[in-house]
Amino acid sequence: MSEQLSLRAERLRAAGHKLTHARLSVLRVLEESGGHVTSAEVLERVSALDASIGRASVFRTLDLFTSLLIVRPTYIDSSVTPTYVLMPEGHHHHIICTNCNRVIEFEDCCLSEMTAELEARLGVKLTGHLVEFYGLCDRCRQ
Repeated sequence: MSEQLSLRAERLRAAGHKLTHARLSVLRVLEESGGHVTSAEVLERVSALDASIGRASVFRTLDLFTSLLIVRPTYIDSSVTPTYVLMPEGHHHHIICTNCNRVIEFEDCCLSEMTAELEARLGVKLTGHLVEFYGLCDRCRQ
């Protein structure tokens, strides 16, 4: 089990959830996929690990992980099927090409001032964010 996986598993436990075989299997699939995976891909890969883990368990686990901000569903390919992305440190950022659907990830987050302002103005405590920008990638612009 990798360091990141251990931290996410501990997050589950700290939130009062059991570390079941099904949950750990879904977590393993998400980690090994790099965090960009559709529910169909999760189902297929979990089934390859253990065919006894049912479809309902996988979807319940994805819902649980979403509520705990371990993953977020996003609609990268303009599909009705979400792509699940891992939320390291509570945030994730993409630029999505509107021509070829290329996804460019970037790490640098300049939203700390905005986060603090929103928390103060709206009286909330923000725990994460998913930012998606849309435009043309360098290949499609040429």
